Amino acid sequence: MSAAVDMSKTEYNLENDVFRLLREEPFFAAISRCVEKQASKSCPTASVRITDDGYYKMEYNPEWMATLPDNHRRGILKHEFYHLLFEHCGARSDYDKTDTAMHKRYNIAFDLAINCNLKGELPENLFFPDRMGFPDYLSAEQYLAMMEEKFGKPKPEEGDMERFGQLADDHDGWDKDENGNPRDGQGSNGMQGDAAGAIAKERLREAARKGAEAAAKSSNGWGNMSNSIREMIMRFINGSVDWRAVLRNFIGNAQRANRSNSIKRINRRFPYIHPGRKTNHTAHIAIAIDQSGSVSDELLGLFFAELNGLAKLATFTVVPFDTRVDDTKIHTWKKGQRFKPERVLCGGTCFDAPTKWVNEHPEIDGLIVLTDMEAPAPSPCKRRRLWMTDENGKNNPFFQTDELVVAVRKLNVD
Repeated sequence: MSAAVDMSKTEYNLENDVFRLLREEPFFAAISRCVEKQASKSCPTASVRITDDGYYKMEYNPEWMATLPDNHRRGILKHEFYHLLFEHCGARSDYDKTDTAMHKRYNIAFDLAINCNLKGELPENLFFPDRMGFPDYLSAEQYLAMMEEKFGKPKPEEGDMERFGQLADDHDGWDKDENGNPRDGQGSNGMQGDAAGAIAKERLREAARKGAEAAAKSSNGWGNMSNSIREMIMRFINGSVDWRAVLRNFIGNAQRANRSNSIKRINRRFPYIHPGRKTNHTAHIAIAIDQSGSVSDELLGLFFAELNGLAKLATFTVVPFDTRVDDTKIHTWKKGQRFKPERVLCGGTCFDAPTKWVNEHPEIDGLIVLTDMEAPAPSPCKRRRLWMTDENGKNNPFFQTDELVVAVRKLNVD
């Protein structure tokens, strides 16, 4: 898309296009609900990225969007959502990030993999496979290899690629956090940089599952999506998430609850414009452990093994519960300590019990519930709540929730 386009003064309301997706293509409407959207005139076109809190965020230039016809605006929305479903955010990991030529090749490959699925729904001056002599419906990795075979390795002066088209959006925020730091490697709070991506992916997986269910009930719920893309989406839905990364992210976010602004620290994203952030590297997490017999010893063992490693990042208060919380059984798990899993109660399950306990203790930063999900929905929690369960609890919960539910899988334990 040409940067020289004359910006329209027309007021643009993104919600109008989102509503049309809701009405016409329920699958994409479900994806849209898990993506935060923000108008930003500093964004030249549109972009998506992962926030530090493990959410997806879309920024768009309202003046630029107003210049597009209706079908192209909705095509841009779907283009952004495809980036998420195709797992393009943060996918560049096998080359030097300072290699701008390779960075551009990746960007083109990502758009080629998407745009062939949106012919007639996007401006014609974008990158499409047939304009390069490539077949449609391949992956970004396949297009990357085909470009190297046809054009050779990318060169810094590689400006002639623009004769084939232009990028639909901005990809520069994919590999960075909200302060402009690289996501790969160790974060400032001790978490791995990919933890936010793991939890964002799990939220997207849940949205995609709900979208697929809605699409199946509608006569045109999938729109004009090809069968190959549907199959890819179903593989994504049925895939597994790195539950350990999700756990690290949850604890890291609780640590961030104690951060504050500091003029002594430089904000890497907005240097000398906004203050930097100072983080108090502590988190106090309540671990509510369902004591019912249907919570397996294996699940308890896997979960406790991971918490032993994370105890250096936070202080845990272990809250065993069945239909109640017994204050005499609660104990604090301080940094550096190790505990063996054990059962100290027996009986049924009531999720209101640990929720009420956490709501009455303001020093708690977050609640993690280890359970089989076999009890009625609880009352609201004043702290962020994460549900850890097994495969059956994940796929067949007794209640539905918008909070994150993650399956603890043996396959992901070293």
